[in-house]
Amino acid sequence: MPTDCLFREDSYRKDCEAKVVAVNADGGVVLDRTVFYAASGGQPADRGTLTTSAGVALPIENAAFTDQAKTEIAHYAAKGLPPPVAVGDIVRADIDWPLRHARMRMHTALHLLSAVLPYPVTGGSVGEAESRLDFDIPEAGLDKDAITAKLAEMIAMDAELEANPALVKTMSVKPPMGTGRVRLIEIAGLDLQPCGGTHVRSTAEIGAVRVTGIEKKGRQNRRVRLALDQ
Repeated sequence: MPTDCLFREDSYRKDCEAKVVAVNADGGVVLDRTVFYAASGGQPADRGTLTTSAGVALPIENAAFTDQAKTEIAHYAAKGLPPPVAVGDIVRADIDWPLRHARMRMHTALHLLSAVLPYPVTGGSVGEAESRLDFDIPEAGLDKDAITAKLAEMIAMDAELEANPALVKTMSVKPPMGTGRVRLIEIAGLDLQPCGGTHVRSTAEIGAVRVTGIEKKGRQNRRVRLALDQ
């Protein structure tokens, strides 16, 4: 049964009530809907809790898609910790909001980084403190301070994020389909990307960021690392 992924419509939603529709062999709890982001596209899964109607809280350390089409999400507790729920139970799902919000800021900052460096993206990873993007750049003389300054300029524009038709920059990541529709993220006037991750509402919410390193990973590959300053 497809999970209603509430985070796709509202990245700021922190909790929801949901029904348990399955408990798989690995102890993963599948809900009819969820606010938990499932690991994909270089962004880690949310952490948080599922709380039963009896008040028993199950700490969730991972959320993952159970199928290749990415339609169903299972929630996993620590290894060896059995879920205190059964099919049909109603639970409350709560995410670790400070962790989610930090990743939202970082993920949005990576979109800006891909606008500062308009080269094909070959990979990336979103973290709460540091993130990275890998670019296909033949011979690039990249300057950390110059990139940091350009990012600060974009963030100060307080551009809003919205939906619009898209073009694809990534070379190795397919656009997120989910329910059969491509999910598109536009940072007004700055960037346009198909993306299934979570983002802040405007660039000003990102705060201060800086480029912490530029690494040569291959003949045409450069890895640019980005960190939040606050």
